[in-house]
Amino acid sequence: MTLPTCEHLYDVIDVTWPAAEKIHLGPWTLRLGLGGGSRVSATTGQGTSEDIPSAEAAMRGMGQPCLFMIQKGQQSLDTLLGQRGYQIKDPVTLYAAPIDLIATHRPPPVTTFEVWPPLAVQAELWAEGGIHRERLNVMERADCHRTTILGRLDDTPAGTGYIGIHDSIAMFHALEVSPKFRRRGLAVSMVRAMAFWAKSQGATHMALVVTQANIGANALYSSFGFEAVGHYHYRHLPE
Repeated sequence: MTLPTCEHLYDVIDVTWPAAEKIHLGPWTLRLGLGGGSRVSATTGQGTSEDIPSAEAAMRGMGQPCLFMIQKGQQSLDTLLGQRGYQIKDPVTLYAAPIDLIATHRPPPVTTFEVWPPLAVQAELWAEGGIHRERLNVMERADCHRTTILGRLDDTPAGTGYIGIHDSIAMFHALEVSPKFRRRGLAVSMVRAMAFWAKSQGATHMALVVTQANIGANALYSSFGFEAVGHYHYRHLPE
């Protein structure tokens, strides 16, 4: 089965992990993130050196740092921003796989639960991993089929994750396992639970994004059979 392209996944990111507002300015799409992280705050587009100052002024006017996402085929923009002093931030790999490759073995009983809206204990688990209210707001405003998975071990809430579907692609975000429960297979169970839920909703593929620096996560997802289909990185202007 043909995997989705990275361009397709850019759209899936925008829908399943949406900015509070998208503003179109000439060749640019600016995003109002409200503290929800780089993915919901970065400007995208393919402008010239003459177009960059207007984007910078608009981002500053929104109270946000100057931050661009560099997508496939945007080497010229990458070079222009580098010449203006922008530094590379968080190179990311986009992964995808057919849903049937992931939805193979159901997790052990009472290990995973589908939950919407998220429970207070899930918010606590996310906060433990540095995922705070601003990112929960991103999940809540997503206009797509979505749910969360609560993972349990030793009869204790131990992990949480969010997943949304757009255009038959299920993308999961914010997968977090409490440190004291790691290396016991819970992340694997949660990903499989997400896959079974997504398949029941008609998804044909599963996808995610992960920073290249996260060696453990890259190894985990590759072991599932996820394949890299593209990359992006950010350029930010040090304040």
